[in-house]
Amino acid sequence: MLFQREGGLQIQVRETISALNGYRDDHAAKLEVQLLDPNRQRLDEFDLIHVFAAINGNHRVVESADDMGVPIVLSPLLSPGWNRANGWRARLAERLTGRLTAWTVQTSYAQTKRALQLAQRVIALGAAERDAIQSAFRIDPGKICVLPNGISGHFFHADGALFRSCFSITQPFVLMVGSISPYKNQLGLVRALAGMDLPVVLIGHVQQAHQDYLRQLQREPQVRWLGSFEHGDPLLASAYAAASVLALPSQGEVFPLAVLEALATGTPVVMTEESALRLANGDFAIKLCRWDDGRRQREAIAGLLAAPPTRAAVRALVADYTWRHVAGRIAACYASVLQARREATSAV
Repeated sequence: MLFQREGGLQIQVRETISALNGYRDDHAAKLEVQLLDPNRQRLDEFDLIHVFAAINGNHRVVESADDMGVPIVLSPLLSPGWNRANGWRARLAERLTGRLTAWTVQTSYAQTKRALQLAQRVIALGAAERDAIQSAFRIDPGKICVLPNGISGHFFHADGALFRSCFSITQPFVLMVGSISPYKNQLGLVRALAGMDLPVVLIGHVQQAHQDYLRQLQREPQVRWLGSFEHGDPLLASAYAAASVLALPSQGEVFPLAVLEALATGTPVVMTEESALRLANGDFAIKLCRWDDGRRQREAIAGLLAAPPTRAAVRALVADYTWRHVAGRIAACYASVLQARREATSAV
């Protein structure tokens, strides 16, 4: 079901595959990476599998690979909201559920923990996700590595002129990129900015269940919804570059691509504090707010409009997040897992 919708995870999977297949290193064998088709291929046809997300039944994929002796790299994509306290509560719920059902029902926490335990390497997208994995799921820190998402190169060279000319937007505006839904909290931000005479441009898909939410948004005079753009559409990159601020006040994000892409174009960001994304020395361009703190969001956006950072300085924050750089680190992660498996096999 993964590709029955489009979002950050789908983009991450596709971009990871493309970057790894295009990666070249004179000191390492060329990688051949592909999506596994479970209807036509077995897990043990591969040297290693990389599973994205530890939820939605993916623990079964990890268990099957483990049974077949196939090494596993897992990107769990866990909310950084996990911590020691709610991990303890989840373990208590796990035990109670097991006892009440004679261990025939598993909690999602138990399934996620099982996937994390069986994986040979766990990739956290940032320090916050790494800490969540360790504190809430008690995973050995030695098998966790921190590797961020990459950013497609065309975002670094985007110009806002194309977007402005296509949509006749000349004044400063706030951009929100992502699915239209209460979870993403577009309406909360729009109402927080009421009276500022500041257009809010929305780009994103809306599911049928959230059509009423979209209609509420469109009743707000400063809102302009443009539908969804393909990830590679030059208009998307140009929209980021044209915006004065990207806003992402959602209830939670792991490592949002929209934020990275906006920064790559030089646009500062106001975003939810419930995220694993933290950039060293990035406070001048990334303002963190509670998702439901409209006053703070308004103040942060007003501050960036009044004293915008230079686009070159913003872009420099993510200069090392190119897909080539990230692909090299992922390839090294794969190589270390395979080397450890060879050493373990030869020692038997």
